[in-house]
Amino acid sequence: MNADPNTPFILTIQCPDGLGVQAAVMGFLAGHQAFITESHSYGDPLTGRFFMRVVFRAGHPNMPDLETLRMHFQTVATNFGMDWGLHDATDPPRVLIAVSRFGHCMNDLLHRWQSGQLQIRIPAIVSNHTELRGFAEWHGIPYHHLPVTPDTKPEQERHILDLMDKHEIDLVVLARYMQVLSPEMSAALSGRCINIHHSFLPSFKGARPYQQAHARGVKLIGATAHYVTANLDEGPIVEQEVVRVDHTHTGEELVRMGRDVETVVLARAVRWHCERRVFMNDHKTVVFK
Repeated sequence: MNADPNTPFILTIQCPDGLGVQAAVMGFLAGHQAFITESHSYGDPLTGRFFMRVVFRAGHPNMPDLETLRMHFQTVATNFGMDWGLHDATDPPRVLIAVSRFGHCMNDLLHRWQSGQLQIRIPAIVSNHTELRGFAEWHGIPYHHLPVTPDTKPEQERHILDLMDKHEIDLVVLARYMQVLSPEMSAALSGRCINIHHSFLPSFKGARPYQQAHARGVKLIGATAHYVTANLDEGPIVEQEVVRVDHTHTGEELVRMGRDVETVVLARAVRWHCERRVFMNDHKTVVFK
């Protein structure tokens, strides 16, 4: 069976760096009648890892379909010890959003999804509170209220994992979900869970960080999107942004500005992940923008 000429595919690769890797990939694609529309690659001299993302479509009616390409590429991947994926770019990843009481990040993601700016599917939203149920259901998305206490955390996290299995979730987004995941949950979600937080950590911990920052007269506020690991808020960073502030800004204005930055940074990180532009590289990331 041949590929649809209008369907783009995404090939992602990471492997030990060395001679001939890129040539082998490009030779494979050329040999299978692929027309490349976008290509990025990077060899990290510190970790010795090579990363590559290629977008292509059928350059000839005889280019094989996705499953055939996957089968044939396995030989190349084995020769170079590759971790790789070959995906239909028109098949949106399935995203589970977790949220608590602050709705700005969730609302922004839903707007981008509904307006076509974010190519994802959102089968479910989970929350340990009920305040945002109406907004989620207004968008037609099932809202799962999963309250949690220290005693019920294992059961609540198992429920989330069950929802992920049921809906075949590719990515979990903690859109201001104000719960610390257990080490077991963090391990289960390794590489497929993105969190957002204000960039004051660890300088201003706990409640009301923007008011703490205002009291100290900060000149920059910002946000960080990162992958979740067992080390709280120390996972590989996907995206960051800052805005300048000065003595004229009140604590309330810092909160408003900070939330605006959080929404933008989280949306970028989710989009880049779902477009398969982000690669883990030890404790860092490679992001092909």
